[in-house]
Parts: sequence; structure tokens; C-alpha cells
Amino acid sequence: MASQLVPVAALLMGSALLLVAGGLHGLLLPIRGSIEGFTTTELGLIGTGWAIGFVAGCLVVPRIVRRVGHVRAYGVMASIASVVILLNLLYVSPIAWITLRAFSGFCFAGAAMIVESWLNERATRENRGTIFSVYQMVNFAASTAGQLLITTGSTQGYEFFVLGAIFYSLAILPSALSTAQTPRPLKTTKLDLRRLFVNSPVSAVGCFIIGMVNGAFGTLGAVYGQKIGLPTSAIALVMSGAVLGGAITQVPLGRLSDRIDRRYVLIGVSFAAIIMSGTISLLNPNSAMVVIALVAGFGGMIYPMYGLAVAHANDYAAPDDFVKIASGLLLMSGIGTMIGPIVAAFAMEWVGPQGLFTFCGLMHASLIAYIFFRLSRRPAVADVPRDAYQPMPPLRDATPETIALDPRASEGKQASV
Repeated sequence: MASQLVPVAALLMGSALLLVAGGLHGLLLPIRGSIEGFTTTELGLIGTGWAIGFVAGCLVVPRIVRRVGHVRAYGVMASIASVVILLNLLYVSPIAWITLRAFSGFCFAGAAMIVESWLNERATRENRGTIFSVYQMVNFAASTAGQLLITTGSTQGYEFFVLGAIFYSLAILPSALSTAQTPRPLKTTKLDLRRLFVNSPVSAVGCFIIGMVNGAFGTLGAVYGQKIGLPTSAIALVMSGAVLGGAITQVPLGRLSDRIDRRYVLIGVSFAAIIMSGTISLLNPNSAMVVIALVAGFGGMIYPMYGLAVAHANDYAAPDDFVKIASGLLLMSGIGTMIGPIVAAFAMEWVGPQGLFTFCGLMHASLIAYIFFRLSRRPAVADVPRDAYQPMPPLRDATPETIALDPRASEGKQASV
């Protein structure tokens, strides 16, 4: 394994530094914004700004890379991200932060896509699975480390903003100093709703709903913790625990979905998520340990759902269409991520902090209802060999180039999408 990873070590290091900064930045803003008196709706709009910028980055950055090259484009993205987090410190207002968060999402998507395209170029059919798995592990560890940095000090000062800028800036160095050959141009993603629905209505609708839930929780989970009186260190553990829960359950749930109709697994996971979110809403706990445990279980249900939806769509798609279908589903989830934080913020304003989990429970209930409807319209895949489930990164970190790096993408032609 070491011999396979040495050629891409610099790229993995750059990605790790980027994710440390991203994890820190993403958790710092809702906590500090709440301290500054931002309303829940304004904090939700910060998450929507990120999603808009991220989706725009996935669509626009390939054109930028074609004009100026990978190294220059990556340097621009990381540099702007570094400037943005410092501007968050200089201009503390909801409108400024919503706008700046959109720039941050754009730059983060662009930088991640460039690293992933570079990794994809260096990967072969034999080591693609190894590189993809290690890349996910590195990103998970780095993002979690960035969130846990919040526990080391006070969010009311300037230190964490400066530290985030330092990590964004350091992320430039590995790629700038790398001697690796620059890869082919990035792939352009197009959203073909008709094709997505023809291939798998459950996956198309499911990714939209999953995006709403994951976007709402990723943006407002820290706000929920703060409003119920948890200290900052506990809030960081709550958010990290959710991601850790999702990392633990991905493989078992994926293997189960390889044996039975994946739609039944999605129903079961959604039902379990409803139980967890309902428990949090009804009990409204304020003990840090109880909240961490419940939210870890909740994260263990919601974060594998995107991978299950993509795998279900892939069961019906031709191998050559995997990248097109999966990238389209990614954009569907991105649209959901724009809407989810706003709706959940209104729910929190209306019924209190637990409104976040009430919203999530209602969304999962709607997904279950739609899957049951589709079960009456389309039978399960029968007598067709299905690819093994492949774990996927959290939605906030996935780009079309992540899809291209997926080992399943090498089974067919990686056409432009």
C-alpha cells in the first residue's frame, strides 16, 4: 500500500490541510454567529450560502482550470478561502457572512475538485480502490480534527479565524511543490433531471431529501447545541460524533443493501432516523453525554443514506453512465442542501431548538412514503449482478471529481458529464 500512496502523498496532505480548515470554519461560524446575536434564520442562510457557492464551484471551476491550469487555479481557490475566513472576522454581520460563505463554498468545491482530479489521474484500475479509500479516511480524519480544534479555546476571540486562514494557506504548498504531472481537464457536470428520474426516481427524490436533511443538520446542529446550553467543547463533540457514527455504519448498511433491495434498507434507515430525531425532539435533553450519544446514532443513520441512494441508482444504470448519474444525483442533493437549512431554521424559530430534529423526522417520513409508492410501481433488480456498495464521503465534501475517483467509475468510460 505504501508504494501506491507515495506518489500521491503530497495531494493527500494538501487535501488534509484543506479539510482541517474547512471543518474548523464550518463549525466556527454558527457558534460565533449565535454568540453575535444572529437569528436562527440568518444562521440557516449561511448554510444556504455555502451550498449555493459549492454547487456553483462544481459547475464553474472546470472552466477556470481549462484557462489557467490546475496549480494556479488551486492556489487561487485556497488563497481566496483564506481571505474569506479573515473577512468573516473583520465584517461580523449576517449579510456579510452569508455572502462570504458562498465564496467559501465555491473555493472549497474548486480546490477539492482539483485535488481529486489529480488523484484520479494518478490512479490505476489496480490501485483506484486503495487511493479512494485512503482519500476518504484522510478527509474524514482531517475534517474531524478541524472541528475538534474548537475545543481548545474560546470562539469569542480572533484566534480560530486566523488558524483557519493558516491552514487554508498551508494547503497550497503540497500541490505547488509537487512534481506530479498535471491531469487532464476537469469534467463538466450537467443536471439532466429527466434522465435521473427515468433511471431511478427513488434515488433522485431521495438525494434531494437527503441533501435537505444533511444540509440542515450540518449547518444548524451546532446552533441546536448552543441553544440548549451546551458548552462549545460539547458542541464540537456532538458534530464530530455524528460524522463518526456515519463512518461506522456505512459499511454494515452497505453490505446489507448488497443482499436485499436497497430501497428496503433506505426505509429501515429512514425509520431509525425518525426514531432518533423523535427521541431528541420529545426528550429535549440538555445533558452533553446524552445529546452526543443520540446525535451519534442520528448521524449513523443519515450519513450513509446518500451512498445507498447512489448505489441503488447504479443498479439500474449502464456502467458507462455511472459518472453521469452519480454526478447528477450529487447536484440534486446540492439543491436540497440549499433549501434544507432555511426550512429547518424556520422550524427552530417556530417550535424551538428541537424543531431541527422535527424537520428531519418529517423529511425522512416523506422519503419513506415515496419509497413505498415506488415499490408498488417498480420491482427490485432481479437476476442482474449488482456492484458491491462503495462508501461515499459526506455530502458537504463530495464533488463530481469524487465520483470520477470512485472505483465504480473505472468500469465504464468516464465520459464528460
